[in-house]
Amino acid sequence: MPRRTEDKRVVLAYSGGLDTSVVTRWLTERGWEVICMTADMGYLEADEELESRAYAAGAIAFEMLDLREDFARSFCFPALMAGALYEGRYPLATALARPLIAKALVDVAREHNATAVAHGCTGKGNDQVRFDVSVQALAPDLRILAPVREWELTTRESEIVYAQAHNIPITVSVDKQYSTDENLWGRSIEAGPLEDPWTEPPANVWEWTVNPEDAPDEPTYIEIGFQRGRPVSLDGEELDPVTLISRVHDVAGANGVGRIDMIEDRLVGIKSREVYEAPAATALRVAHESLETLTLSKAQLRIKYRLTHDYADLIYDGLWFTGLHQDLAALTASMQRHVTGNVRLKLYKGQAVTVGVESANSLYQYSLATYDEGDIYDQSSAVGFIDIFGLPVRVQAEKQLLRQPGGVLDVSSGGTG
Repeated sequence: MPRRTEDKRVVLAYSGGLDTSVVTRWLTERGWEVICMTADMGYLEADEELESRAYAAGAIAFEMLDLREDFARSFCFPALMAGALYEGRYPLATALARPLIAKALVDVAREHNATAVAHGCTGKGNDQVRFDVSVQALAPDLRILAPVREWELTTRESEIVYAQAHNIPITVSVDKQYSTDENLWGRSIEAGPLEDPWTEPPANVWEWTVNPEDAPDEPTYIEIGFQRGRPVSLDGEELDPVTLISRVHDVAGANGVGRIDMIEDRLVGIKSREVYEAPAATALRVAHESLETLTLSKAQLRIKYRLTHDYADLIYDGLWFTGLHQDLAALTASMQRHVTGNVRLKLYKGQAVTVGVESANSLYQYSLATYDEGDIYDQSSAVGFIDIFGLPVRVQAEKQLLRQPGGVLDVSSGGTG
């Protein structure tokens, strides 16, 4: 006999902060049974009062899920293999986490026979889109509740007053400067003084990376091993994805690697100033791209570079659970089948630089590239190649360009000569 479904039972993506604590009580007051779900994606601060705070806010149940392994293996590494950087800079740490949290919300909702899921996103940011679209793809029958988009608590101050009036234990203040989000792949920081693009990020913004000016005066060298595009070892030691990312995070951050400060185009059409720390993602990306230059052909690299932007946009826009993503992921996996080898990185005062790369699948051949003894390239064959390669150039020059008023040097006539 099927289990009874609760008409007003909702699973809330719960961080334990001000917004989601207030959301818990707000939903409860409107007749909802709230199950608070917290997802550990790495670097989740230990909070012994997280569960008790959820119950104090009115939750009927609390779930803590360790999703670090799934996040690293099934989200971070595929994005790395695809070279996904939003607008050429942001490694998409927060954007990558949202579809996995959405999947967890759906899974917990099914387990508890809930009819809805909820989140604490505003109507101004990207995360609301990522959560809503992901849930719609995975469970179109579930309602999606987003109280922050509709309630009367329009300021942080009003939320604090609400929490105090309802005896909800909170550990925040009105003068909190920044909004942050952290996981294995990166840390995002926004709001406060950062909303002025002319202002240099204050020193207290950075928590994961040493100021490059204060980083060690001697460089640190690390060696990263890859199998089919995925990082598998550090300095010769095979490691699971979470441990590998964490160790690269530590050593790269200690050398000031991974600071990003950018003006970003949000999905909802707003430009925003975003600051990120991504030491592991930055170092691994540099290493991975270097190995690709050794193991992918020129044509493959050109296709890869073109698709990289589409892949990044897809992740940023919350379209992880789509057919297009399956297509791009399949192509990426195919392109990565020979991206196996080792990369040596030099970490020094904010920079990660490749200083060595090797692969059994290398397309670089010393005997073809060298100008010293052992050169097997037949230079005389270049004459015939150049003759064929330049044929269309000669034909067009003779028939068109040489006959225009300025000759072949005239680039201003627009072809009207």
